[in-house]
Amino acid sequence: MMKTNAGLFFEDYCVGQVIDHAVPRTVGGGERALYHALYPARHALYSSDSFAQSCGLPQSPLDDLIAFHVVFGKTVPDISLNAVANLGYAEARWLRPVYPGDTLRARSTVIGLKQNSSGKTGVVWVRSEGFNQADEMVMSFVRWVMVRKRDEAAPAPQTVVPELEKAVLASELIVPNGLSFARYNTGLAGSSYLYSDYNIGEVIDHVDGVTLSEAEHMMATRLWQNTAKVHFDATARPDGARLIYGGHVISMARALSFNGLGNVQMLAAINGGAHANPCFAGDTLRAWSEVLDKAETRDPSVGALRLRLVAQKGSTPHLRGDDGKYHSDVLLDLDYWAFIPR
Repeated sequence: MMKTNAGLFFEDYCVGQVIDHAVPRTVGGGERALYHALYPARHALYSSDSFAQSCGLPQSPLDDLIAFHVVFGKTVPDISLNAVANLGYAEARWLRPVYPGDTLRARSTVIGLKQNSSGKTGVVWVRSEGFNQADEMVMSFVRWVMVRKRDEAAPAPQTVVPELEKAVLASELIVPNGLSFARYNTGLAGSSYLYSDYNIGEVIDHVDGVTLSEAEHMMATRLWQNTAKVHFDATARPDGARLIYGGHVISMARALSFNGLGNVQMLAAINGGAHANPCFAGDTLRAWSEVLDKAETRDPSVGALRLRLVAQKGSTPHLRGDDGKYHSDVLLDLDYWAFIPR
């Protein structure tokens, strides 16, 4: 009897399949410290209890992307252990903050399948949900991943491509209970630019760059318990290179965006996201943002910005070439909503 887990392959999935993922994880100050060590994260709400309390929260929550990484990591052994690549995201929503001491678990539902023309791989769409110890949902997101087939001769399943919303409506963004920016201190936050200072169509170059290393990537993927073979095993790819976890790129780009978006404190939703090109150790990551939209919320002190965050290898901002495809320098194209003081 086999006691080891080889992971699921494309032909093991069916639409409607529900997977409860092991193992629940209690998160705390250790995750916060390691996150801030791995990424140049400086947003005040996630750095200071007293600052968070001045904004109406009981204490400083863990960075929103810590919750994302932990929930994502829980899903990997069942969804993307045999992945070629994680392809994209949609309909992601943060529903409540995660605080030190919370215990997170995850559940995924298969919502789409499509075998690729090569017959060697297929795309699996899942909706993953993260819950805390009180069974309250803290976040949900859709992602799609290219997964290897165990048997290339296995028949292709019926193609089901889910219809996904192009964007989370601003009216559906959830402002955490108690959050208010009425007493917001821009001096302590490190930026004077508020909601009214940003204009739709504005492009912000975040200036700084970070050269990615194998050491930090290995620490990050272990921290988030991401066991996908392409991140650890140099024989998992024909080129013998270990692929940088896409979430590592997201967090690094988000941290770099502080320079220009220092008061964009809380992530609210991801409308869509694509890992446009593979990323490897030695790549130097830079980021720029475009303001796509603005919206009011139920709290008069809290505004929402819809932003496009692009991470790339080159120093000149790029997105797409003349052929409409992503420029080869582009690593990440992320469309998201976030809360900022008004």
